[in-house]
Amino acid sequence: MSNGERTGRVERTTSETSVRVELTLDGTGRATVSTGVGFFDHMLTLLTHHSLMDLTVEAHGDTQVDDHHTVEDVGITLGQALAKALGDRRGIRRYGHALTPMDEALALAAIDLSGRGLLTFDATFPAPAIGRFDAELVQEFFIALAANSRMTLHLRLLAGQNNHHIAEALFKAFAHALRDAVATDPRRQGVPSTKGTL
Repeated sequence: MSNGERTGRVERTTSETSVRVELTLDGTGRATVSTGVGFFDHMLTLLTHHSLMDLTVEAHGDTQVDDHHTVEDVGITLGQALAKALGDRRGIRRYGHALTPMDEALALAAIDLSGRGLLTFDATFPAPAIGRFDAELVQEFFIALAANSRMTLHLRLLAGQNNHHIAEALFKAFAHALRDAVATDPRRQGVPSTKGTL
């Protein structure tokens, strides 16, 4: 963090991908996203818009193999950037939850910025793919994001029949829950834990 801004920047390069993420938690929802995976770009853009953070993601990966490495490595890098932006997590609300519809789909997200990375994911897609995007990569992205941001994240699908709507409901619910969890609480003087640290 610099100049009081809650920002995070991470670059990660492997033999499979090259990923750069920059984010500002207290933003306006401005997204600049290019991963080479069209549907994933759409999900990251709406995540940014609804969380009101500003996000830049630039990724180049071995999508000629499949999209798995790119999606997972963006999750890792975004999680690390989020952890940097949160710093010692002093003054944050810590918890957030949202119940979000997308047409016939309805998703629940609950977040604890606990310092412990964990995902529970209870969502089933009726078809294996969303266009050319492998539906199971939705879960892979959130596994990587939760672990590397050190958040406890529960995602649950309560209703849904259309793959696109299901994924969108999950990402939007996460975005709204994240917006609440990272918000600062003017009444909070320190870290929101009786342990004194997160």
